Amino acid sequence: MPVIARAAVLDRMDHATPYADSQPLKIRNVTLDDPKAGEVLVRIRAAGLCHSDLSVINGDRPRPMPMALGHEAAGVVEALGPDVSDLEVGDHVVMVFMPSCGHCTPCAEGRPALCEPGAVSNGEGRLLSGRRAFICEDGEVLNHHLGCSAFATHAVVSRRSLVKIDKELPFEHAALFGCAVLTGVGAVVNTAQIKAGQSAVVIGLGGVGLAAVLGALASGASPVVAVDLNPDKLALAQSFGVHTVNASDADAVEQVRALTNGGADFAFEMAGSARALDAAWRMTRRGGTTVTAGLPPPHATLDVNIVSLVAEERTLKGSYIGACVPSRDIPRYIRLFRDGRLPVDRLLTGTLTLDQINPAFDALADGMAVRQVIKL
Repeated sequence: MPVIARAAVLDRMDHATPYADSQPLKIRNVTLDDPKAGEVLVRIRAAGLCHSDLSVINGDRPRPMPMALGHEAAGVVEALGPDVSDLEVGDHVVMVFMPSCGHCTPCAEGRPALCEPGAVSNGEGRLLSGRRAFICEDGEVLNHHLGCSAFATHAVVSRRSLVKIDKELPFEHAALFGCAVLTGVGAVVNTAQIKAGQSAVVIGLGGVGLAAVLGALASGASPVVAVDLNPDKLALAQSFGVHTVNASDADAVEQVRALTNGGADFAFEMAGSARALDAAWRMTRRGGTTVTAGLPPPHATLDVNIVSLVAEERTLKGSYIGACVPSRDIPRYIRLFRDGRLPVDRLLTGTLTLDQINPAFDALADGMAVRQVIKL
């Protein structure tokens, strides 16, 4: 039987701030079609607010409209498509915002984060099957956000967008593993493959950046330096036991280079800013690696000195979803969390209801929140 759900729907991408006044996200009743082959109906219990959601609202990352937004979530399986046999009703799951087909070249190479059909379906606002499952009361069909549409009481998603987790993990913590932890920790562990004793600097201390700080510490990196403009975020990073530098300081690059004995082995740009990436490049030592996981507007570019790239044997790498293999990495990161080595619960700024979502995006846009989670 089709399910009636409440979902946060974005009708267009040109709403003015503050969002508490313009109300870009409307809470609407929507009908969810039954899960088809390879699909699962999930009762969503917690969903995190991320800059990737904000970048759709403000137009930095254009997506087809109207769209049921949200991509970082955890919930409970309520119904299975006819050929889904490795999950059961009642299982707890984390959503992953890049479904992997398992057959394209990147998937065959063990790089499901780069799945080609997954990228196409995400860009078109469809499920991996190619269809859309949300229908509004007026008959309007909604686009899916990254195959998840997690700001809703229920969602139909591809089985390839889900990772089963233990039922003991609180949903508000579990949700963080679907994006912030997967992207931030993965950039350190998978993309950079940082080793104990190597130095690291992280620029941009949102949920992904602070997860990268925790990932660097868990990997034994030393020293670790955290860079941001927000004093509260710097204080939180400092409480983890790392050095901090305020990005507004005129000599911020020089401070980082001094703390890392001439430049970091690895610099991680997590702010989604070309200016931040330029700073990360300048904070990286000769022979070092600069990793960017931030997603700036599509027109953003970086001016790189090619002679330095060659003569200093520098490396510049992108990292998407932490170069993850979700079925492998999410259980690993959860184990580290339970062992006290990856305290991602400290990234949680607070919880809220679905009806509070618009002012919550103001807090995110103003840099006042790390990870706010909607409990459903």
